[in-house]
Amino acid sequence: MTDFDWTYVWGLVSYGDFWEATLLVVWLSVLTWVLGTVLGFFVALAKQSPKKPLSLIASVYIWFFRSLPLLVLLIFVYNLPQLLPQTAALLSAPFWAGLIAMVLSETAYIAEIHRGGLLSIPKGQLEAARALGIRFAGRYRHIVMPQALRVALPSLANEFVTIVKLTSLVSVISLAEILLVGQRLYTRNFKVMETMLAVAAYYVFIVTVFSYLVGRAEHWLDVTKRTPGEMEPTPSADKLAAVPQAAQKRPAATAHPLVSVEGISKSFGTKRVLNDVSLSILPGEVVSIIGPSGSGKTTLIRTINALQDIDSGCIRLDGQTWIDAEVQHQVCENFDQRVTQIGMVFQNFNLFPHMSVLDNVRLAPRYHSLASEQEVSEQALNLLDKVGLKAHAMKYPHQLSGGQQQRVAIARALAMQPRVMLFDEPTSALDPELVNEVLRVIEMLASEGMTMIIVTHEMRFAMSVSDRVVMMEAGAIVASGKPSELLSAPAGSRVANFLAQSGA
Repeated sequence: MTDFDWTYVWGLVSYGDFWEATLLVVWLSVLTWVLGTVLGFFVALAKQSPKKPLSLIASVYIWFFRSLPLLVLLIFVYNLPQLLPQTAALLSAPFWAGLIAMVLSETAYIAEIHRGGLLSIPKGQLEAARALGIRFAGRYRHIVMPQALRVALPSLANEFVTIVKLTSLVSVISLAEILLVGQRLYTRNFKVMETMLAVAAYYVFIVTVFSYLVGRAEHWLDVTKRTPGEMEPTPSADKLAAVPQAAQKRPAATAHPLVSVEGISKSFGTKRVLNDVSLSILPGEVVSIIGPSGSGKTTLIRTINALQDIDSGCIRLDGQTWIDAEVQHQVCENFDQRVTQIGMVFQNFNLFPHMSVLDNVRLAPRYHSLASEQEVSEQALNLLDKVGLKAHAMKYPHQLSGGQQQRVAIARALAMQPRVMLFDEPTSALDPELVNEVLRVIEMLASEGMTMIIVTHEMRFAMSVSDRVVMMEAGAIVASGKPSELLSAPAGSRVANFLAQSGA
């Protein structure tokens, strides 16, 4: 080490050519990373597409460019004008040739990173967004991309580091990046070790700065590290304690069905889960669907807002065709507008975890531009007030109990002012002590005249709140009537035995 020239090394810290090369590497790396990240996302979407030709093209692209060494690709792109002279104006510049080659290569790698992020998003998130009438592009913009990016960011940051190091290969096409500047120096003064130490320091400097910036971005995107503010509680926080029986005087249902299910059937493979089911729901009516597990209850309710397709039959909404198995696309043309008339509350809440409680409730009204920003926010706060959660408006879903999350889900569905509410076993994912707070909200909606279809295992609740109870078994309706009629079913009958076993 006595011959090691530290003075020379320190002198290279202020060497202008190195700083110019550093800026070039940063610019090349950032452009490659940004373009690769954007293009890679679309390639990942294409690979996940149910359309086989599109998925095949994306798969072949990823396979080919991940297999091809970057050095070979760089030389090929730089010399492409020999085959295509019209590309000479662009590719004769080493920077653009290097950028194109690196983007082609990195897009393939980053696509697989994105695919991992996309696969991490629960299907229920997309179903919740679709139930709110949010179209495909909106679902990916508001729901999928923010969450997938948070999952993929550590791997994307690691890929940037790889890109920075790969820029050294661009010297093969005479681009004056950091390594080439160093090579030119040590070929003149033969101070290889000293020069390469300086080269390494410049690369480490770039990676260190970027790592810090990514760390800050990760911290900002991590909602678990945010401290929510509390809003002042209101008297409504106590109004869920009980729903006075005197208030439960709903408007009389009219004679014309709001929802008509006409002879629908659905099979999964050889298993028939719905078998020629017909059911009509009148405006203002509360209908509970009960039955043993696997009887087709959830499948039936999911067909009503097209989360599940049907093999045969028809569903009408307010007398107009809504879903028709005889039509190629099944749903009506203006599906995204009309689906907002049907509110959906899921068994597992399906709140959007990257959004605050308030943003969960006001997302769909904002998306559909139902009112001004101020009016949408006021309505969302009023709905949270209604379900007793206004004080938690600035929290995130993970900071709430299961019962509170389900009440937020109800408020989110109500924000679109639906004409009918669907509840898919809204209490089955809750601890016993949290069940009542959700049931009280449903009772409140029933007392206000909201049309509701409720799939539930809470027999006593179903019998107390429903105008009609429908029992299903083996994909078919086996009983339907007022609660008193089912409760008075003959001893030993299938209905009586099921109700007895369920504690009704």
